Amino acid sequence: MKSRVKNAARAAARAIVDRAATRIETHLTSSFALDPRTTPATKIGQLQLWHYYRAQIEAGCAPKLHETGFRCFSQFEEDGKILFIMAVLGIQEGVFLDLGSADGVNSNCANLALNFGWRGFFFDGNSSNIERGRTFYDRHPDTWACPPIFVCAMINRENINQLLTEASVPSEVDFMSIDIDGNDYWIWDALSVTTPKVVMIETHIEFGMNDIVVPYDKDYVYPGRHPDYHGASPVAMEKLARRKGYRS
Repeated sequence: MKSRVKNAARAAARAIVDRAATRIETHLTSSFALDPRTTPATKIGQLQLWHYYRAQIEAGCAPKLHETGFRCFSQFEEDGKILFIMAVLGIQEGVFLDLGSADGVNSNCANLALNFGWRGFFFDGNSSNIERGRTFYDRHPDTWACPPIFVCAMINRENINQLLTEASVPSEVDFMSIDIDGNDYWIWDALSVTTPKVVMIETHIEFGMNDIVVPYDKDYVYPGRHPDYHGASPVAMEKLARRKGYRS
């Protein structure tokens, strides 16, 4: 009698767990299955494009960078250009670092995380952005087993290296995006604890071909008192890149 009761209890417990698991799976599937940005067709298409670029590169007839742009998660056409650059370098899966990531969804690194299986780190100073991003990636079927790491912090040149060290960012990452609307130049200038292979950083074409870097202001938050006067010109940013051993 006791064994029958125990078996019945176990069966009831298993049924409860199975129902809960089914509900969770159904919820996750209904939340993400219709997102065209992460369907199997999208993943296969991008992977094929990566291999196509590799073949073109080996044949000496690769397209120009400006011809490769497309938008999947990024604000503009960064996703396509990043895919092409990674094909040039032969990197299909790697580690990213996104400084000024917002929620990490409308990000230069989201496509890498969701469609190529990259691991990485999202840093943003807005706690609502961070919470929204964590929820999205924790529940997404493509990253539920190993979601990216989110860090909520206001980044400045005084704390950037400490923040990255505390988050266990490796000494080398494959791709870094900086878009913090203000002190981008100064953050990259101060960065020393990790060496990205590729850097994508916000510049201001409004400054034209002038060598302009707006003076550092630790407490600057966009838009500030002068929303059109912050950051650095492309010329100034390229000079910094070359000084740090990069080429554009």
